[in-house]
This record gives sequence, C-alpha cells and structure tokens, in this order.
Amino acid sequence: MALDSRSIALTPHHRLYTVGAWAVAAIVLLGFAKTYYLKAVFGTPTLSPLLHLHGLVMSLWFGLFLVQVRLVANRRLDLHRQLGLLGAFLAAAVLVLGTVTAITAARLGRSPGPPPLIFLVVPLGDMVVFGSLVGAGLGLRARGDFHKRLMLLSCVGILAAAIARIPLDAIAKAGPLAYFGLTDLAVIGCAAYDRLRTGRLHPAFLWGGLFVILSHWLRLALAGTGAWMTFATWLTR
Repeated sequence: MALDSRSIALTPHHRLYTVGAWAVAAIVLLGFAKTYYLKAVFGTPTLSPLLHLHGLVMSLWFGLFLVQVRLVANRRLDLHRQLGLLGAFLAAAVLVLGTVTAITAARLGRSPGPPPLIFLVVPLGDMVVFGSLVGAGLGLRARGDFHKRLMLLSCVGILAAAIARIPLDAIAKAGPLAYFGLTDLAVIGCAAYDRLRTGRLHPAFLWGGLFVILSHWLRLALAGTGAWMTFATWLTR
C-alpha cells in the first residue's frame, strides 16, 4: 500500500479512511468472532491449519490497512511507503489463500447457510473484486486520490462473507440480499460522504463502486444456474 508523498494533501478528510478502516475491522471481528477470533469462548469446532492461516493473513491485511491509514493521517509517509511492499505480499497471500479456502470449504460442504456450491460464488467473487481493486490501487499508488479510494474499496468491497456470518436472524433469512445489500450500502456511503466533502463524485468511487455492486448482481444471477453449478462442481472435485 505504497503512496507517493507528492500526490497527497493531508487534510481532515482522512476521517473517512480512519472510520472506514475501523468499521471494516469491527465487521470482520463481529462476523468471524464465533468461528475464529473468540472460538475458544463459543466452543466452536477446531479449525484446520488452512483456515487458521487464512484467518491470520486476512487479519494482518485489515490490520495493515488501518496502520497505513493512520500513518498517512499522521504524516508518516516514509513508513507508509516502507510498508507498501509488505502490503503487496499480503494482498497476494489473501488472493491465493482466499481462493484455496473457498474451494476447500465448498468441497467439504461448509457454508454459513446457503448450499456450499451456491455460496462458493460469494468468496470467489470477493477474490476477483479484491484482486482487481488492490491491483488498480497499487498501480495508481503515485495518484494519491485514486490510490486511497481504491484501497478503501478493496476492503469494504469484500465484507459480504463477514456480514453473512453475523449471528442475526434477519441476515440469515434474507441471505445474499442482506450481505450483498449491506456491503453495497457501505460502498455507497463511502462515495456519498466523499461527494459531500469534495463536491464531486471521484472516478475511483464511481467506477470502483459500480464494479463492486455489479459484481454482486452478477453473482446473484449466476448462483444456482446450471452453468455455475457445473463450474462449481468441476472446481471442487
């Protein structure tokens, strides 16, 4: 998550990124508390080494994002840039482990509610969204206005899996409409706040936000279709 110090103006609008980073961390903690972070308290089943590694890498990613946001807000761009290489390695690890974990869970018949092969479209779609947004954000690291918005979207845009696991009956009953819809509301909220602050809708939020939202509709359209079930079955053999 490197950033060129010449391309960023340090102003109070960094509140959006700090609040966003904390909110993302809170949602992830809430969603995975029972099965990962506080599993000793809830007595949930033992996790495989793969799931522990996946959970650790994802936690490190969200933690690093928060650290990077605060470093920029505190004008420590030197440390921010130094940690950028670690961010790139972590992003690659998130992609690999996220994909392998999703396929393995579906193969073993595990999901937070929906049939595993149908639910597989959620985490795999998240990896496509995450990889695309992080890749664009890193590629535009010299354009601070694009970089910071794309990196925020890369975290907000993959909240569906965490939201799906929040222990609320309303979310469980609504299924994909709930966890996709709430993720979309978070994306729209970030863009709307930024629009009110700057007076314009930034292209990164416009196109990045549309990418996230349209990916959800595409997944809803694909999930359960003959084509998707054939692909998911082949993928989990």
